[in-house]
Amino acid sequence: MSRDFLADSPLYDITRFTTLDFPENLASILWFCKCNMRCPYCYNTPIVFGEGSITIQDALNFLETRQNRLTGVVLSGGECTLYPHLEKLCYEIKNLGFKIKIDTNGTNPTLIKDLVENQLVDYIALDYKAPKEKFEEITKNKNFDSFETTLNFLIQIDFSFEARTTVHSNLLDIDDINIIIDDLYKRDYTRTYYLQNYLHVEDTIGKIEAQNKPIDTKKINQKITTSFREF
Repeated sequence: MSRDFLADSPLYDITRFTTLDFPENLASILWFCKCNMRCPYCYNTPIVFGEGSITIQDALNFLETRQNRLTGVVLSGGECTLYPHLEKLCYEIKNLGFKIKIDTNGTNPTLIKDLVENQLVDYIALDYKAPKEKFEEITKNKNFDSFETTLNFLIQIDFSFEARTTVHSNLLDIDDINIIIDDLYKRDYTRTYYLQNYLHVEDTIGKIEAQNKPIDTKKINQKITTSFREF
């Protein structure tokens, strides 16, 4: 396998340590630049629009210093599955002895399938951005079908993953959340569905205002287990 990709610089930053982002693992996070969505509540504007300054070799050198201290690596962004050599990188990370979690919007089902089938990923956080009818409006992306393919694949093989939605009440209301829950239930999703409550910051992609009102949790459909956590 060619290792020319080690000189690539797709990374905006590295979070050296986290206890929150990879269930049951002490981990670091590699932040990949670029994204194929433009969600208005996204606060990672430097990552989405910026250029990488950290090479793959730099990241691997750092991870070598964390062997036997950390157990996992999170590949996030942006959208990490846009990086064309992600599979090669996962091989390198696995060879260092780490588990891998991917944060993804699910619009690259072919790559995700390859990573899963080659045992190059251990856990996936899949963003269910919006119901199909609002998907393009919120994400500025038309690839709901690709997301749907990823979701169905992960459910069918019973892979270790979570579905999650960031909730801004100016964009998604309780009916939208319940539509998503109904959809997950019909697809036989049996894991916890995480609702991430938007916390207002000024520098978001859509310069979005603070929420008008929080979602009324008492009206959430109870067909599947749901859990709120901060975004």
